[in-house]
Amino acid sequence: MAPIGSIIFALFSLPFLVASQDQPLSWDDDQFYECLLHEPTIFPRQLGSLFYTQSAQSYWPILQSTLRNRRFNSSDASKPRYIITPHNSDHIRGAVMCSKRFNLDLRVRSGGHDYEGLSYLDRRGPFVLLDLGQFRKIDVNVTDKTAWVEAGASLGEVYYNIANKSGTLAFPSGLCRSVGVGGHISGGGQGTLMRKYGLAADNVIDALIVKANSTLLDRKGMGEDVFWAIRGGGAASFGVVVSWKLKLVHVPPKVTVFTVKRTLEQGATKLIEKWQKIINHLPKDLFIRILIVMGKDKRGMPTVEAIFESLYQGKIHQLMPIMKKHFPELNLKAEDCKELTWIESALYFDDGYKRGESVPDLLNRHLNYKPKFFKAKSDFVTKPISREGLKTIWDTFMHLGGEQRLLILVPYGGRLSEISEHETAFPHRAGTLFNLLYYTTWRKRGHQEARNNLEWIKRLYNVVGNYIPKPRTAYLNYRDLDLGKDLSGNASYSKAAATWGHMYFKHNFKKLAEVKYRFDPENYFRNEQSIPPFRNEQSIPPQCPH
Repeated sequence: MAPIGSIIFALFSLPFLVASQDQPLSWDDDQFYECLLHEPTIFPRQLGSLFYTQSAQSYWPILQSTLRNRRFNSSDASKPRYIITPHNSDHIRGAVMCSKRFNLDLRVRSGGHDYEGLSYLDRRGPFVLLDLGQFRKIDVNVTDKTAWVEAGASLGEVYYNIANKSGTLAFPSGLCRSVGVGGHISGGGQGTLMRKYGLAADNVIDALIVKANSTLLDRKGMGEDVFWAIRGGGAASFGVVVSWKLKLVHVPPKVTVFTVKRTLEQGATKLIEKWQKIINHLPKDLFIRILIVMGKDKRGMPTVEAIFESLYQGKIHQLMPIMKKHFPELNLKAEDCKELTWIESALYFDDGYKRGESVPDLLNRHLNYKPKFFKAKSDFVTKPISREGLKTIWDTFMHLGGEQRLLILVPYGGRLSEISEHETAFPHRAGTLFNLLYYTTWRKRGHQEARNNLEWIKRLYNVVGNYIPKPRTAYLNYRDLDLGKDLSGNASYSKAAATWGHMYFKHNFKKLAEVKYRFDPENYFRNEQSIPPFRNEQSIPPQCPH
């Protein structure tokens, strides 16, 4: 272990706050605190709001605050040795510096929506949780049509703050208000505006990141390769994203939304066949996704129901001719539609209207939040699934499923097809018809309940695989450890490439691994599905510390 004097010298002039004196300290705790406590202007009364050991009163409430998946909330699940809740970038730098010096892994949690819990779990050993829940300042510049957003901000907070400054500016990203921007943007970021403006990652123009040597870098400092990698390649493999500079986009004063439900008996299969054929050719202003759920037929018997949810960037009278031209089979009526402001549509797609909520409720990331057990998988589909395939999928979908069975078909095309697959690390571009999310949830704890749901989703995933092109691909933001994992966090390039690497990133994976080697050659930032550092004969040597 490094002498305390050398640690303090290394951290000289880095302001940081640490745990309060009334928390019991072990010898190891003492050493870690000394690494952080070096700035003479920091007083003990300030310490309790930033640094927590397991004995601290606030440790467990903070840990549980955004633990979204109850699968990872068991007594035997790994728990962080320390939790740090930074208020500024210096706190983040200090967390990285001291965690690395004491050989502790670091997990970074923005909104807690990593589907396999990798933002707050570490199966390798002792670790520090850097929880960004208090790190969420948003600065909107209407004149420049930009916004600097700290990585702990939720999508709901971003949308609300933009709309509070302008009714005709927005940011193209996800539909769930409680998702944190730190991970969401770095994995791609799908949403209702993406067919016109691209993914969230396509609309980032700068970023601040802390690398493994605790240096804070902007786009120029990190270099274009790293800036490329953290937009779609998952920033957790490279460092801690502190904030994003977003390019805001234009939306009309009113948009149109609709939700139309059709069961199998009402022709849902034929409608989905048609949707697959037209979705890449619809106007960029029109987004229509499909949710597949369990419903009831006219006799009250269980059946499959398709829910067509749409946002059109225009008014009802403009939408109706487009639907009659491209998708008359849906038989959309004007009375099925509703005109809203764009910020109201954000609430609409997060089911806020069903719960009687108002726009300010987008600021509440915990409203009506109830943790549940869940598992997800994904595909990118490049050719229409046949009618025979759809019928087989419905049979599997209905058989022995979980409490909430769900498929979501997210349309691609439009602007997404115009952006090169090498423009950012996110490669699923031209030729992609839709992204397919498989999702199952359950609320009862127990081995049998979990096994039934996990077997159901794997079976459905395998069945769908018979009807879509190979090789299969996957969406990083719907993380799936079934694709492959390395519990050591030190997977070889060849192992990672053969499993999750190419499924998430296709041919961009090699460049990601080379960038990783240059930016984090010691592989400090790692997890079960992180990008391994890879050096070949053409690789540039690792960057010198700044």
